[in-house]
Formats: sequence, structure tokens, C-alpha cells
Amino acid sequence: MSATIANALAEKTKDFSIEEILAFLATEYPEKVVFSTSFGQEDQVITAFIAKNDLPITIFTLDTGRLFQETYDVFHRTIKKYKVAIQTYFPETSAVENLLNTKGPNSFYESVENRKECCFIRKVVPLRKALKGNQIWITGLRAEQSENRNDMALFEYDANFDLIKFNPLLKWTLPEVQQYIDDNNVPQNALHKKGFVSIGCAPCTRAIAEGEDIRAGRWSWESSHKECGLHQK
Repeated sequence: MSATIANALAEKTKDFSIEEILAFLATEYPEKVVFSTSFGQEDQVITAFIAKNDLPITIFTLDTGRLFQETYDVFHRTIKKYKVAIQTYFPETSAVENLLNTKGPNSFYESVENRKECCFIRKVVPLRKALKGNQIWITGLRAEQSENRNDMALFEYDANFDLIKFNPLLKWTLPEVQQYIDDNNVPQNALHKKGFVSIGCAPCTRAIAEGEDIRAGRWSWESSHKECGLHQK
């Protein structure tokens, strides 16, 4: 896969709707298209697209072992409502055990390096396993989620994982996402109604106040680009 292929896909599908693009990708890359969900608002919209059109796209999630109960609740409601299978990937037990045995359960609070180490073990390694052998990775990223994502494209080559990333909701606003959820009765994480915009692991996520940056609730104790390593932007 390459940037050339990403550009070609963007050109070929430029007049397609999101649902038409998803169907096209499932046809062009049979059994090689996957969608990663963390059950946030954007991911729930994409899950609804896939389920509504009965598309043969594998949906997977990463269970870090430190998620909110509300995240598990919406996970359960989603599979019940849409009758979809969501493949779950966990971190390697030995790596988590070694991290806790050597640094304790809260080392991520001590430094950005420690936090990235935890994210690497709990997210990046399982993600590599989930993406292995696939060619198209569908995400719920939106440009307005952070300054780092403003220059992203609808289709782009991810050199870190050597595949094409498709970001169908890239230009959507948060109100547009919420409107689709409301209009289509899409299951939603209860934390979104409590000020949580971006939801990750429970120790690393808080609600944001009015006027705060959309990523302020992630790793709020540190100053960084607010990324965990899954996405380089």
C-alpha cells in the first residue's frame, strides 16, 4: 500500500457518499477492511453505517483493561442492537504484569514517557495485531478533534502500519455527529452527556468544561500532543 493508492482511492470515490465508499472498499478489498471502534460518538455513527448496510467489514476494539463501565455498557448495547460481532483485542498479559510489577499501577502519571509506555503496551501492540494482514483501516477521526489532525486527508497512507487509513467523518462537526446519533437512535456512551467528549481509559480521561479544548480531558495532567500512538496525527 502507498500514498499513491490513497490518492487514487480519493479520486475514484470523490463523488460517493460515505456509505457508498464503505461498500466500495468492502468490495475492492474483500476481508481486508477493518474498522476500529472505541465506542465514542464518531465510532458509533460508523458502526451504524456498517450495520445498516450489512457490510462485510470487520469491526474490532481494544480492551486496555482500564476502560469505564459506561464504555462496556455501550459496547453491550451496540452488539445487541445491530447484531454485529465486535472482535476484542487485549494487551499481552506478561507485558502488563511486568509494567505493574516494575513501575506500579499508576506510572503513567509520572511522566509523558511512562504514559506512552502504558499506551504502547495496552493499545499500540494490540492494534498491530488487529491490523496485521489488512489493507484498509477505517477510523472515526475528525479534523476538529485536535490541531494535529487538521491536515489529515479522507484517505491517507499510514506508514507506521503500512496500510491505507480511511477517515469518513473527517470533516464532520461534533453537532453533526450528535444529530445523526439522535436522528437514528444510535447507542451512545452515557459519559458524553456528562461532559466527556473524548473517552479513553478511566484514569486518563475527564470531563471538559465549557470553552476547553476538545482534547483537554485526555491526560489532563500533562502538556503534550494528546496522542497515544495509535494515530501519529
